[in-house]
Amino acid sequence: MINQHSKIKDREMAGLTNGSSHFHINIPTIKFTKLFINGEFLDSVSGKTFETIDPRTGDVIARIAEGDKEDVDLAVKAAREAFDHGPWPRMSGAARARIMMKYADLIDQNIEELAALDTIDAGKLYGWGKAVDIPSAANHLRYYAGAADKIHGEVLKMSRELQGYTLREPIGVVGHIIPWNFPSSLFFSKVSPALAAGCTMVVKPAEQTPLSALFYAHLAKLAGIPDGVINVVTGYGPTAGAAIASHMDIDKVSFTGSTEVGRSVMKAAATSNLKQVSLELGGKSPLLIFDDADINTAADLALLGILYNKGEICAASSRVYVQEGIYDELVQKLVEKAKAWVVGDPFDPNVRQGPQVDKQQHEKILSYIEHGKREGATLLTGGKPLFEKGYFIEPTIFTDVKEDMLIAKDEIFGPVMSLMKFKTVEEAIESANNTRYGLAAGIVTKDLNVANTISRSIRAGIIWINCYFAFDRDCPYGGYKMSGFGRGYGMEALHKYLQVKSVVTPIYNSPWL
Repeated sequence: MINQHSKIKDREMAGLTNGSSHFHINIPTIKFTKLFINGEFLDSVSGKTFETIDPRTGDVIARIAEGDKEDVDLAVKAAREAFDHGPWPRMSGAARARIMMKYADLIDQNIEELAALDTIDAGKLYGWGKAVDIPSAANHLRYYAGAADKIHGEVLKMSRELQGYTLREPIGVVGHIIPWNFPSSLFFSKVSPALAAGCTMVVKPAEQTPLSALFYAHLAKLAGIPDGVINVVTGYGPTAGAAIASHMDIDKVSFTGSTEVGRSVMKAAATSNLKQVSLELGGKSPLLIFDDADINTAADLALLGILYNKGEICAASSRVYVQEGIYDELVQKLVEKAKAWVVGDPFDPNVRQGPQVDKQQHEKILSYIEHGKREGATLLTGGKPLFEKGYFIEPTIFTDVKEDMLIAKDEIFGPVMSLMKFKTVEEAIESANNTRYGLAAGIVTKDLNVANTISRSIRAGIIWINCYFAFDRDCPYGGYKMSGFGRGYGMEALHKYLQVKSVVTPIYNSPWL
């Protein structure tokens, strides 16, 4: 099927994925491995480090400073000083915007190195990173830079002889806890609106993928963002992440990750200083394909929905419901396309799916595949690991899946699709909502009435009609139910980093209220 040979020599990788495609990529030298606090790269207080692993090979890339509670305390102290006494919250929105624009330009100037860092650290497709993920990071900054000087309150029409207005003020020091599946995109989906609002922050990237976050800290300094505004503490969730969630001097925490950890973050926020919380958590998103759908288009959307980013995306369409009239034909098309899906080294431009992020995730996905087999689902294609080295898994499709099976209920976070059949619109809606999650959903139909009915009936934060993963920085994104609360993207994201203050004064002898 696919052969992979790769080796690193003199920091250069040569690979071969299909017997004919040769490519050469310069692997970047790792420049930043320390914590970034108050504008300086520092060793951790303990002096401890941890390994970050290349999922293509299982080899160690570098040793990274392991931040802990003491390091988080130092970072929060710097962020608090920068917020209470520093220039960033006191600048005009236009002045913040100019620096954010420069920051975005620096990202563009380093696009190849940043994309390569996310490829070797997270197994992400290098070509996609250059074309989408890193430009998206820069454009997030530009979008919110454009909003920084448009943060307005309201004049209130009071019911008594009072003059009232509202101010929107930055919430303060923010803790951002970022997952490993989109290290660049999610760094800036959180950092950009917080910067525009005038907040200062402590960012904890995932321990699996710290490399690009440290590079972004370096670029922030070059852009002229004042010391203490962005601090990056690398380390583990149960130590550094928990210290952020429970810190008495952090005013808000924004977390993206699993529902289980999100619950712990919320609990820590409640038992500390009752800080505000935004949570973007897990998903088990349905894709509903109706009889009138074009088979080829529907199959492409279904595969994109589960195989994009090797299934490591919380909005993945892991439950695919197909109306009975086209079920058999669509199943055949899905298997045909899945078998042609190229898995291999993510630096190879012909590859569409790289390795899972680490050994633990690799083993978790394979264990769910075994659960599916044991529970009686039919494995149509895939289901096996690939290659001697690295954490690669074949695109996997199950049919004869029942709603009560683990593979239909749990978020697998890998390239595993569960296929199910339905008859009526009502049945499709009931099945789509039969989940504790509510992040996203997709509908494939040519019938506008069906699309309208279902999009209003599914309890999820975003509904994609005849498309999937149609993200845009202007379109709010977030969950219902156990997929969390609070919205990223759009003005909704900016507002979650702002407090509303009301100011009221009496008025005397006015002819008008």
